[in-house]
Amino acid sequence: MIVGKTDEGMLYGIRRNCSAVAYCALSIKCGTRDEEGFSSGIAHFTEHTIFKGTGHKSAATINSYLDRLGGELNAFTTKEEIVIHATVLKEDLSKAVSLLMELATEATFPEKEIEIEKGVVLDEIASYKDSPADDVYDRFEEMLFAGHPLGRPILGTPSSVRKISSKELLEFVKKNFTPDRMALTIVADIDEQKALKLVKCPLQMNPEIRRDTECTPVERVHFDKTIDKRNHEVNAVIGGLAPSLYEERERIAAVLLANILAGPGSNSILNRELREKRGLVYGVESSYTQYKEYGIFAINLGCDKSNLDKCLSIIQHELTRIQETGFTSGRLKAAKKQLIGQLAIGSANGESQCLAMGKSLLAFGTISTDEEDRAKIESVTADELQQVAKRILAPENLSKLVYL
Repeated sequence: MIVGKTDEGMLYGIRRNCSAVAYCALSIKCGTRDEEGFSSGIAHFTEHTIFKGTGHKSAATINSYLDRLGGELNAFTTKEEIVIHATVLKEDLSKAVSLLMELATEATFPEKEIEIEKGVVLDEIASYKDSPADDVYDRFEEMLFAGHPLGRPILGTPSSVRKISSKELLEFVKKNFTPDRMALTIVADIDEQKALKLVKCPLQMNPEIRRDTECTPVERVHFDKTIDKRNHEVNAVIGGLAPSLYEERERIAAVLLANILAGPGSNSILNRELREKRGLVYGVESSYTQYKEYGIFAINLGCDKSNLDKCLSIIQHELTRIQETGFTSGRLKAAKKQLIGQLAIGSANGESQCLAMGKSLLAFGTISTDEEDRAKIESVTADELQQVAKRILAPENLSKLVYL
């Protein structure tokens, strides 16, 4: 694997595989948290409209450019990044990389196309309201980070989206899409020297280096709120603040804790107690999302209204038990093995690998190897895991939002 930086300041990472399929991604350190002074939702709207034309290609040309090669072009937005990525046959990698760079540096945001895309995004906002499981989590996060840039909704609001103009999009991109905030990653069966030629092309963009968004600390809140949505299913989120991306030891323990508590395995504690043993829930999962200054640890569940109190009681019992008794060496060893296996299977997917490389470069300026990641997990002690559980799962740290 090669990791480096271009003369313009853009980071890059290249990993060779043995597949006929190649993956590339351009990750930009610019998300919802960077919308100060702009319309709410503009980061996500930029991701949507960046495909609507450049100085050399129309929206129709862009949409069919990789399709004609059997490839795929996509993008997504988070609180802290915008990512454009492509999957193609390895012989078409240069075309894909060139297109990603063109989109990031020469998007024109035609007003006509923008008005059309507003309808798409407004429908997306409406569809989230029709999905209580998604909407309740987004609302929970907004409440937990109230007054902080991380509390801004990724999609924006209908009124804010309607206000976005071509001029505002161009200003947002000029301010945020700078080489020092970008990472290009490639996973492909390609000679690394040839790949270096692809990433070292000059960037025609604003070279000004801007500082990361300055943020005030989150005002710690504690809420227990129920909203009557008149739904058949109850959706609930229980959670609170957790270690940030840069609390190295604590965040690795938090990843392990989330997997033990209600990870994808049917043997996770809450899956076993709520679903497998008692059949009380449609689904339950725990998640741990890491941001620059904070993290968010959450338990999501859906159940019949008649089962809600019983589910909450069982969850509280298990959270208390974890904090008080911790984990035996045997349970911890098995949990580490399970997580390492899940990560290994996930990393076998070239697209996931490519996206993870970009996230790592933006956050840390480097990419850890699979062996290094495994060593970090193996090094977590039972005492560290219990202490992190006490920090995250303490009653004073947990809030709750319920959609009835």
